[in-house]
Amino acid sequence: MQIAQRMRPLQANVFADMDRAKAAARAAGKSIVDLSLGSSDLPTPPHVLEAIAAALHDPSTHGYCLFSGTQAFREAAARWYTDKFDVAVNPETEVLLLIGSQEGTAHLPLAILNPGDFALLMDPGYPSHVGGVYLANGQIYPMPLHPEDGFLPRFADIPPAVLEQSRLMVLSYPHNPTTATASLEFWREAVAFCQRHNLVLAHDFPYADLTFTGKPAISALQADPEKTCTVEFFTMSKSYNMGGFRVGYAIGNAEIVNALRQVKANVDFNQYPGIQRGAIAALTGPQDTVHNMVATFRQRRDTAVAALNRIGWAVPKPEATMYLWAKLPDPWGERSKEFCLRLVEQTGVALAPGVGFGKAGEGYVRIALVHPPDVLEGAIARIAEFLPNSASKIF
Repeated sequence: MQIAQRMRPLQANVFADMDRAKAAARAAGKSIVDLSLGSSDLPTPPHVLEAIAAALHDPSTHGYCLFSGTQAFREAAARWYTDKFDVAVNPETEVLLLIGSQEGTAHLPLAILNPGDFALLMDPGYPSHVGGVYLANGQIYPMPLHPEDGFLPRFADIPPAVLEQSRLMVLSYPHNPTTATASLEFWREAVAFCQRHNLVLAHDFPYADLTFTGKPAISALQADPEKTCTVEFFTMSKSYNMGGFRVGYAIGNAEIVNALRQVKANVDFNQYPGIQRGAIAALTGPQDTVHNMVATFRQRRDTAVAALNRIGWAVPKPEATMYLWAKLPDPWGERSKEFCLRLVEQTGVALAPGVGFGKAGEGYVRIALVHPPDVLEGAIARIAEFLPNSASKIF
């Protein structure tokens, strides 16, 4: 049996290696503190669960759900966006229900790219962005992100020959893994660049609410309110702790949304209507749980950064997301995978190696703040013991 060649780039996976290492450490008796995955440990709001539970006993929710059956959800999503970002949205043509935003970002290249076309992707960036391009038989041009640029791409560095073959640019701010944020001025520059070069601008936007500035993050649609080239992806996973329910949506340019809808029509039906009702309750109901979620991760951020500083590991305090992006100390500078594999083997603490997010992520680790403060402090104490000789000598 032969497997399709498009699968070859997807076979090497740093995170699969980490999963095996976690399983081996657990089998060896280690107590695992998993800070490698960005899956929130916080509960789904009660009013959301109540809406889903009530739907279970409604036989009208038990069949297939076609596009027309998503109308109530699309209307709620459009209102939510208009209220939050002051961008007018047509729920009939500019919103598409997704089975999680990752599904949407992975399917989008099938709707945009012809074989051999380039997609411009952030490096480091979210791994599923890469996978979707390879499944569409596209090519990837990585846009390196550097701390001196605030982890923003340098559009001027993209070679003209690549731009001629490019059809798609994928951005994501607040950014996973670097935690960087982007201003409205940056988004205006990005939109203008994509307009000049006839690119689709896809913005993966899961951390819209998870900011510590008191304001939501900037939507790319605020820089492109006419939706000339932009589509944005939002998920219910972060703001509303609904990761396991797999629900999100695409919102933006009607032609792009329709093309993605056509791909999905050949791949899946829509999410279970009961889960849609829960998502509607989340979007239209009280938002105090969102504010509480942000306060929780702010406290965890402050606790973890302070604990790392105490052991001599200087880590910037991020303005957004549920992560820390930590530059590795000597002698581990260019060995993030080895660092993480050995750390989990010897201590049970699992971090995500930066190289797993792209070549430019080497030299960093991502720490997911998905445990209470006391657990984070305990994990950092184990990290201090792991470092050679003593923390004070390695930093």
